[in-house]
Amino acid sequence: MNSSRRRLMSYGETIRQTLHHAMDRDPSVLVMGIGVDDHKAVFGSTLGLSKDFGTRRVIDTPISEAAMTGVAIGAAVGGMRPVHVHMRCDFLYLAMDQLMNLAAKWSYMFGGRMSVPLVVRCVIGRSWGQGAQHSQSLQSFFMHVPGIKVVMPTTSADVQGLLLAAIADPNPVLVIEHRLLYGIQGMVPSVFRAAPFGQTHVRRTGKDVTVVANSYLVVEALKAAEFLSRHGIDIEIVDPVSLVPLNAGPIVESVRKTGRALVTDTSWVSCGTSAEIAALIAEKAWDRLRVPLRRLGNAPATCPVSQPLEKAFYPDAWKITRNVFEMMGRKFPEGKWKDDDIQFKGPF
Repeated sequence: MNSSRRRLMSYGETIRQTLHHAMDRDPSVLVMGIGVDDHKAVFGSTLGLSKDFGTRRVIDTPISEAAMTGVAIGAAVGGMRPVHVHMRCDFLYLAMDQLMNLAAKWSYMFGGRMSVPLVVRCVIGRSWGQGAQHSQSLQSFFMHVPGIKVVMPTTSADVQGLLLAAIADPNPVLVIEHRLLYGIQGMVPSVFRAAPFGQTHVRRTGKDVTVVANSYLVVEALKAAEFLSRHGIDIEIVDPVSLVPLNAGPIVESVRKTGRALVTDTSWVSCGTSAEIAALIAEKAWDRLRVPLRRLGNAPATCPVSQPLEKAFYPDAWKITRNVFEMMGRKFPEGKWKDDDIQFKGPF
């Protein structure tokens, strides 16, 4: 088969097919989690797996995140390669001790003679009604402690390559998926192949402002880019799909070119991923900054349930656009705007 051939596929379907491929090739791969074998199948990403591989390898679990994460770690230590699915990132709090005190440290504590080949898939998202306990994006918590890799695939190609790499890795990998990406289509290689960790992609080249964005915020940044280009502003979008390990090179190179940096995050800015990336920019590109760098993330509050308040809570294309105008020293064009004034034409 020609490895250069590609096909168009949604993000969610790519996950499903990638899991199917991995399970078909390696009998030690199993999928477990709440609802992995029900009719919704984690937004369709595990659909049909229980039929093809049986309930001994596709395991619906009780609502007991700490205990079930312990089971997954035990399975990994015992020679299996579990993919543990958490439909809500928020409830990883309940499994924090299992993941950060056990899984992340196991290889180090045993001098590399033991490993925990565990993949944790967790879903983040936003839409009206998510509220305080179903809206959080916890990547910065897991970036802090060595021993666990953290990736946030943006495109279908990203999620295919990084999920395969995570399953093959001898130690734990956290794969954070944004629910609003599941329906977006993108080109994926026809041949299944793992992608290396530590990748940072330039999604759009530009000369005026570097916008660092990953996961669903890349979509919002691309929407903003379309609007900004109509006003003569050209942004470059840099996407660190791998947070641990993080390749800061393309980010720094971009900022040194544009002289302006806006770092966005799907979570809060305080002590978060945007803070880490901003610090790296300050260390390595401070002399090229024309204006102070900026960060943009969730409002410093608990996520509201109200739809208008939720819109104010999350970073989006309009907030990116307004920040870029201010960084360019230009007045934001006020007026009435419709949602389709800023569009993402896709696919990736």
